[in-house]
Amino acid sequence: MSGSSSSVPMRFDAVPMPAGVAGRPRDGRGYPVPAITPWEDGEPRFALTDHGRTARCAVQRECSVCGELMPRGPVWRVVGAGESAAIAAALEAGAPYRNMAPTGEGPGHRACMLYAAMVCPYLARPNARRSVSSGQPADELTGHLVRGAARGGTGAVVGFADYEYAVTEQQVLFRFIDLVEYLPHQEASAHLARLEAEIQAR
Repeated sequence: MSGSSSSVPMRFDAVPMPAGVAGRPRDGRGYPVPAITPWEDGEPRFALTDHGRTARCAVQRECSVCGELMPRGPVWRVVGAGESAAIAAALEAGAPYRNMAPTGEGPGHRACMLYAAMVCPYLARPNARRSVSSGQPADELTGHLVRGAARGGTGAVVGFADYEYAVTEQQVLFRFIDLVEYLPHQEASAHLARLEAEIQAR
C-alpha cells in the first residue's frame, strides 16, 4: 500500500532528470543543487533558501529548481498535506480554490517540480521530516519549513495559472493564482510516468 512503512522509495539516481536539472551543480553524493539553495564553505544547504537567488527567480521568472526561464503560462509547485487537503476539498465541492496566504516556496517548471517531489526525501514520503534553520519563516499552510515536522498525508504537485511575489529585505514571498492542475500523491514515485512523459515532450 502506498505510504506504508514497508514501501521502498526510489533512489534519486534512478529518477529521470529534466535537462535543466541535469545542468545544475551537484553535491558530494551527486544530488543536483536547486537554483535557490545557498552554499556555505563549498557545500549546499538544502534545508535553506538563499534570499538573493530566490528574489532573482521571482523577478526574472526563473524556475526555483533549475534556474532557467519559465515561459508565460502555468507554473507549478509542490505542496504538503495541509494545502493538498484544502485543494482536494475545493475540487470535491466544485468550488474554486483560492489561497491568499503567501508562501516562501517558489514556482518552477512542471518537469522540475515533478522531479523535486520525487527526489527530495521530505517531499517524497509522508513520514519524512525536514530540518531547517529556526530563523527561517514557516509556511503556515504547507508546513514545509517547520523544523522536524513530517509532511504527513497526501502531498501534491500543483499547477497554477500564474504567481505574484513580494521581495522584502528579509524574505521573498509568493502567492499562486488560479488552480490549473492537481496531482496528489502519497509517495511521489507515483509521478514517474508523468515525469518521463514531460521530459520526452520537451
